[in-house]
Amino acid sequence: MISEEVRKQYTVTIGIECHVQLKTKSKLFAGESNDARDKAPNTVVGHVSFGMPGALPVLNKQAVELAAKAAFALHTKPQKFSKFDRKHYFYPDLPKGYQISQFEEPIILGGYVEIVVDGEVKKIGITRAHMEEDAGKSTHPAGKDYSLVDLNRAGTPLLEIVSEPDMHSAAEARAFAKALYLQMKYADVSEVDLYHGNMRFDVNVSVSKDPSKLGTRSETKNLNSFKAVEKAVEYEVERQIELLEDGEQVVQETRGWDDTKQVTFSQRTKEDAHDYRYMPEPDVPPIVLSDAFITELEEALPKMPAELRAELSGVGITESQVEILIEEPLLAQFVSSVASANAGATKAIVNWLTGEILKLVSDNKLTWEQVIDSKDQLLALAQMVIENKLSSTGAKELLSEVIANKTDPEQLAKDRNLLQVSDEGAIEKIVAEVLSENEKAAADVKNGEMKAIGFLVGQVMAKSKGQANPGLAQQIIKKQLGL
Repeated sequence: MISEEVRKQYTVTIGIECHVQLKTKSKLFAGESNDARDKAPNTVVGHVSFGMPGALPVLNKQAVELAAKAAFALHTKPQKFSKFDRKHYFYPDLPKGYQISQFEEPIILGGYVEIVVDGEVKKIGITRAHMEEDAGKSTHPAGKDYSLVDLNRAGTPLLEIVSEPDMHSAAEARAFAKALYLQMKYADVSEVDLYHGNMRFDVNVSVSKDPSKLGTRSETKNLNSFKAVEKAVEYEVERQIELLEDGEQVVQETRGWDDTKQVTFSQRTKEDAHDYRYMPEPDVPPIVLSDAFITELEEALPKMPAELRAELSGVGITESQVEILIEEPLLAQFVSSVASANAGATKAIVNWLTGEILKLVSDNKLTWEQVIDSKDQLLALAQMVIENKLSSTGAKELLSEVIANKTDPEQLAKDRNLLQVSDEGAIEKIVAEVLSENEKAAADVKNGEMKAIGFLVGQVMAKSKGQANPGLAQQIIKKQLGL
């Protein structure tokens, strides 16, 4: 382990490249399905994927639209002119010997992603983002002397987003990966399913004793969780500093991540751009976007995480609740609309969303679509609690049916005999009975032991079968005890 004193002598520099799988129905240059989940190997393929002689690629228009939308999520605009190039390399998962990508003129230049680490806001610059087709997948069975190739993924449309080397800690790298994930999710350009590889992170790490010079970097590829990004950076920083402290050199190379052992491992020495022998792609014409097209996409962009986070932070809910809601765009937008309709009801509804309703959805008893569709009923239910017509416990009892059947909550509360009694005369009689039956607790309250009043209110609630208004019951208890 490197001591903290030694670690402080080095400047850590991190850049991240992220491959985002665009949520198109078909592949980037062919008509096969873009969804290869649960498919047998080499079944979602065609003549373009196999690189058959004479096979001509045809650009997917929807992929261009999604990539252009991503530009706005990165706080920039898509380039009006972009074009494709051939990136040559020879590997079993690339039958035609080259990948169609964008090199000289990508669809996105510039932009940034905003992160928050230790309460400080920081902008991480985006160098570029370019469209490209994915390659196939090679697997290497343990203990075998052969590898297997599955081309189902070949041709999947990707947007590769390249950050500036603006990050200097594992925490910043993790925050960037999470923030980028949310931006892509809200812009609706990808399914962002990390488990199925819809987003994969390649992390470049270097260390240097001279803050003005970058060290030799390593690139750890195909990380598919925020935790893996953070841990891979931590490991690489430690590994590289140890090498330099021992008088050795850091080798520029591509590394893999062993999630079980929590270590990186060497895969191959890193190629430079000239090794790929880029050339213009002759079979795919350039992309030219009109001003009208760009404006239309920008105007259709929904509220993004930063805007919704600011809105939700102002409606009296906790920071942890805000983050739970932000994870799911539909919920964050729903709560935003609830706050606009009735700010006073928002806290109660958010408590249900992050508590009872979340459990009902997790248990497959409700869907989020049903919850969102029952907005009016939830607002009415929350208003009943605010007006003391219904206890919070009673409201929770009604949640499932109110949402599932869009039932009028007041009528349902009447049918189930859950409406709170606010008739002072009726509650006064119950309080008198409770005080006469609990003389010691009544005396304790009179002597200033106010904890006992909770017990007395509980007795009133029990006698009224939960229908007495507890606030009113407490007032009447104090009144009858002369307090």
